[in-house]
Amino acid sequence: MKKFIFATNNAHKLDEVKAIVGKKIEILSLRDIGCQADIPETADTLEGNALQKARFVYDAYHQDCFADDTGLEVEALDGAPGVYSARYAGDAHNSEANMRKLLHELEGVENRRARFRTVFALILNGKEHLFEGIVYGRIDKVRHGTAGFGYDPIFIPDGYTQTFAEMGDELKNQISHRALGAQKLCKFLQTL
Repeated sequence: MKKFIFATNNAHKLDEVKAIVGKKIEILSLRDIGCQADIPETADTLEGNALQKARFVYDAYHQDCFADDTGLEVEALDGAPGVYSARYAGDAHNSEANMRKLLHELEGVENRRARFRTVFALILNGKEHLFEGIVYGRIDKVRHGTAGFGYDPIFIPDGYTQTFAEMGDELKNQISHRALGAQKLCKFLQTL
């Protein structure tokens, strides 16, 4: 079985990706390899941040790895918060504060169209590959549900009446932006 390092310390993200890829590949976390570094995310695009994290791990550990970056892009806010989604309300990575700020900025706004976009950067045998997953939907006016993380309680994907936080992991892990990107990554790995 092929083994990859997933350049993340986010336990929610790690569990989600492991559930999506199943037993197709073995995924090691940064904790599994003893990496305690604060990996920089200073690029101004999702692609740039994902590549930056993957390159950091590959250069330090010389093992095949992948990283991702995800952003919520709201149409009425010209794509914000986008690459700054995790730090939208400040550097504390506080999901509650981020949602509060976003809901406040959308008060009275009719157009609530948004999309979640994830970019995976894979470094395999020294070569870089990018995979993107996008899910379209809208921002609800209030929070619903307790599952998931981040903006899940206020994002309703197209074709559904529930937020990601209401639908539970099984369904979300089939249709989410991260699922779509991870599926493309897995499909690519199966061609090797």
